[in-house]
Amino acid sequence: MLLKKVENAHELSGGSAGARTISEIITQDESDVTLSRYRATNLMKKLNLVSCQLPQHAYKKGSKEHVAIPNLLERQFDVTAPNQVWCGDVTYIWTGNRWAYLAVVIDLFARKPVGWAMSHSPDSDLTVKALTMAYELRGRPENVMYHSDQGSHYTSRKFRQRLWRYQITQSMSRRGNCWDNAPMERFFRSLKTEWIPTVGYRSFNEAKIDITKYIIGYYSQVRPHQHNGGLAPNESERRYWLNYKTVANLT
Repeated sequence: MLLKKVENAHELSGGSAGARTISEIITQDESDVTLSRYRATNLMKKLNLVSCQLPQHAYKKGSKEHVAIPNLLERQFDVTAPNQVWCGDVTYIWTGNRWAYLAVVIDLFARKPVGWAMSHSPDSDLTVKALTMAYELRGRPENVMYHSDQGSHYTSRKFRQRLWRYQITQSMSRRGNCWDNAPMERFFRSLKTEWIPTVGYRSFNEAKIDITKYIIGYYSQVRPHQHNGGLAPNESERRYWLNYKTVANLT
């Protein structure tokens, strides 16, 4: 009878209730039954029930060296041409039974994602992969500034050496100030509110495929962006290069 009550409580919650919530539901509804959280956990295991709520995320403290890098961008987010300023950041995504991490690089001119990578570790290998993708896809541009927060995956020697190899100038937000990297915050907010399922993905591969579809498909090709006057990033850049070539031919 108790197993059935646990099953019913879990079903009523839409699969979101954990052992604590189920124990409280049953104890409140049944005056003659007191179900502890510990016992509810064991009963849920017997029924193969799990909560679909995402566990709380916490970044591990970085153990790598930290260096002082100035905020050269100073919130000057409106740039006049592609490949002048890139912004980067990392966010977390639930993928079945563990967190995965997504690093993205955005060109500030049209807010276009130009590099990205996913991994189970939020380390410098991840951010270097996203940076390398951006550098190669954009034709190895010169005189680029790269702005990010002060995460250890951006202050690490490996990441800074890659910036040096590409001759990219590094800029960093002030500590604890998310507004210094607002375009990245907005991008991740759009990704999570518009596209990613509220309970995350069932697997890492599913997440990787679906997020790539959002980046190169919906966000870059279709989604209107207020910064671009209602144009999608791809169209905004296309018009810039078309006008650039016209002016170049006239001169």
